[in-house]
Amino acid sequence: MKTLAERFPRPDLVKRINLMADTVGGAAELISLDPTEMIEASSRITGLSDFGESIDGDWRGRLEGLVASLEAEADLNVMGRLQVRQEILRCLQSRLFLKKKITEQPEILNEEILEPLIITGTGRSGTTITLELLGQDADSLAPIAWKAFHPTNDLGDDEALLQLTECEQDLWLDVCPQMAAIHELRSDIPDECIGVQKPSFGGMLWWVLHDVQTFPMDPEAAMKYQKVIMQVMQYEYRQKHPQRKVPHWVLKTPTYLPMLDLVFSIYPDAWIILNHRDPLKTVPSGMSTLAATRYMRSDRENSEQLLDLAGNARNDMMMDVYRRRQAGELPERFIDLHFSDLMNDPVKALAAVYQQSGKIFSEQYQQAIHDYLAQKPKGKHGKHSYQPEDWGMDTETLKQQAKDYLDSYQVKIES
Repeated sequence: MKTLAERFPRPDLVKRINLMADTVGGAAELISLDPTEMIEASSRITGLSDFGESIDGDWRGRLEGLVASLEAEADLNVMGRLQVRQEILRCLQSRLFLKKKITEQPEILNEEILEPLIITGTGRSGTTITLELLGQDADSLAPIAWKAFHPTNDLGDDEALLQLTECEQDLWLDVCPQMAAIHELRSDIPDECIGVQKPSFGGMLWWVLHDVQTFPMDPEAAMKYQKVIMQVMQYEYRQKHPQRKVPHWVLKTPTYLPMLDLVFSIYPDAWIILNHRDPLKTVPSGMSTLAATRYMRSDRENSEQLLDLAGNARNDMMMDVYRRRQAGELPERFIDLHFSDLMNDPVKALAAVYQQSGKIFSEQYQQAIHDYLAQKPKGKHGKHSYQPEDWGMDTETLKQQAKDYLDSYQVKIES
């Protein structure tokens, strides 16, 4: 099996920057992740001091727990520490600006988020393209990446914020060019929920990006923070378009799969779109994605550990949802969306989603789907190739592990 260094060779400049650590006694000597120093720097830069504990509770405790896990477990290289430091500073300043905004305009917190469409399922099952296509409806709102990164205009106008966000996302591709074929990174398309939740310091994205096994995640705090971001965006939309009806929200992250009770507690009238795809495609693709993402920030070769994370747990979670739905333990607000149907006829597949959720599928939206797909051909940024055997997986074992899931949801086999 290939090493991660062979799969994701680094550009020469990135190699040289990482090797600089050896000249000074380690990457930590070059780039500090001290929480107190970063908090003080953020206050000094912005001139603000209220980080918004009223939004989501003990943000500082979560930040300190995150940094402790990063220092003890993540084995970050120089580029990894640089990215983490920038992200933490950006998140801290976003918190300051967000709290300032809702203090000045407290009516924002009166915004109601009604009947959102929330996409989940196993990773690599089509959740991203589902989010992008549902976000093409003029009567929908989705957390566009630049707005999620910078929810207020304290650092500039919309165009300036888009460019700031694009720079941050482009750096990922500079460090790992192979990422372009795995997951499109753009500032003008919807971001998934774990990205929006990042400044809570309790969300899942910190775990996705780094090997932090003891990181004390707090999904409830993360979702509370995200909801305020959504309220800001919805409030601003209504101010700009006072004559239009309030759009429905479209959200997405596979990490909602094991926390659906929490999702329904925050959005009780949500519609859950459950994406389905052949695990012989999603498991190796997910393994490749997680490996590339973590190897950007660490030199650690840990494919065997990643195999455990990409294994049968996904099927188990999908089956748990199936059993709970059958037992009536979850609200009857699920819409099953199969990857094969979405690829074969996206308009028909999404029209069915709208019909079941009671939303209007307009001709304008239908045309918007066609237009979006026309400018996004498959393989536009290269081909993401993956096979189970490439990652030390056995095809027959994967089939057996997935049998209950495939049979229960009647998932079409692609392989």
